[in-house]
Amino acid sequence: MRLAAVLFLALVLSAGAALPAWAVDGEELLRTVDRNLAPESYESYRKLVNIEPDGSKREYTLYTVKKGQDRVASVFLAPASEKGRATLRQGENMWLHIPEVGKPIRITSLQSVTGGVFNNADIMRLDYQVEYAVESLEEADGAYLLKLKARTAEVAYDRLEMRVDKALLVPTEIRCLAASGMLIKTLYFKQMTDFGDGVQRPAVIETDSPLHQGYKSVMIFAKVQARDLPDEVFTLTFLPRVESLRR
Repeated sequence: MRLAAVLFLALVLSAGAALPAWAVDGEELLRTVDRNLAPESYESYRKLVNIEPDGSKREYTLYTVKKGQDRVASVFLAPASEKGRATLRQGENMWLHIPEVGKPIRITSLQSVTGGVFNNADIMRLDYQVEYAVESLEEADGAYLLKLKARTAEVAYDRLEMRVDKALLVPTEIRCLAASGMLIKTLYFKQMTDFGDGVQRPAVIETDSPLHQGYKSVMIFAKVQARDLPDEVFTLTFLPRVESLRR
């Protein structure tokens, strides 16, 4: 994107105005969406709730840290049966640390450490711009519709259809698709919340899937805050000590 276009986008965003489709560069819009969802490096507290068809629920509380575009670490704080389990993501490489097991276990993006509709790629999400390229940008019903294509075959979903609120520049809905075009799941972004320090984003993400009829998972953010972290935090050696970062 040329400098003049970048400056124009920054000017309009600072004025709080929506952008006409002709003025928007899709890749720049996607970068803006990423930064509106969270600082580039941050810490957060989340609750994940898995809801069964009979209405029963299973809840997990996680503390998460992220640095740059490709490093994420989390530790389970609750329930007691999961406490101390920790995950690390470096690009497309993922590991699970279990306190009673000496060596971290390799896991994949399509597995789920919580067993719900959210998979590991959802729970340890990188910036969208890192994993996806913009194929097209349209306007529809007061929103931007971004169609995204995975940059590599390692990404959990081959394509995303992201609906972005024109005023807030955050997602309201993302359809996750396989290469065949089959819908894998839909993510719904709800409850716009001010987390302070300029972070205003949806506090709730709900998901359902035609592949898991009757099941639903919900991710609830209690805190999202910028934080600088040393590189050491995102190593297998440090993984058992992620909880020590809590302040």
